[in-house]
Amino acid sequence: MVLFWRDDMPYNDVRNEYKKNQVNNANQGKLIVMLYEGAIKFINNAIDAMPKKEIEKIHTNIVKAQDILTELTTSLNMDAGEIAQKLFSIYMYLSQRLTDANIKKSKEPLIEVKKHLTVLKDAWVEASKKVPANNSEIEKGGVNIAT
Repeated sequence: MVLFWRDDMPYNDVRNEYKKNQVNNANQGKLIVMLYEGAIKFINNAIDAMPKKEIEKIHTNIVKAQDILTELTTSLNMDAGEIAQKLFSIYMYLSQRLTDANIKKSKEPLIEVKKHLTVLKDAWVEASKKVPANNSEIEKGGVNIAT
């Protein structure tokens, strides 16, 4: 990964380029972990906005977390069998809980979803450690989970 820094390049452009390179060079397991981390971050943002009653911020962050769950769901390889079916059911449940949280502007469903996503993320982190870094079967830059 090579990043070029120019004095006239805004910080956000550099940060976005760095993130883009992270995604493009990540293996499948790392991408999935990054998706979970993103969803958890957005849920935390929504939770943080609740005491201040920042309705738009709450809504926006919950929708972003739902978008990540949608990405995880659509990336499942349903031919992989039972694990894909179970993940599909979990993602559907979590998405419904996010909808409940958004409608009611309630923190409890967000805390529940965050807990489940953290457990799933931790499982993917552990699973990723067990896959050799030079495994030629792992495609970089693509997400096709539960294969």
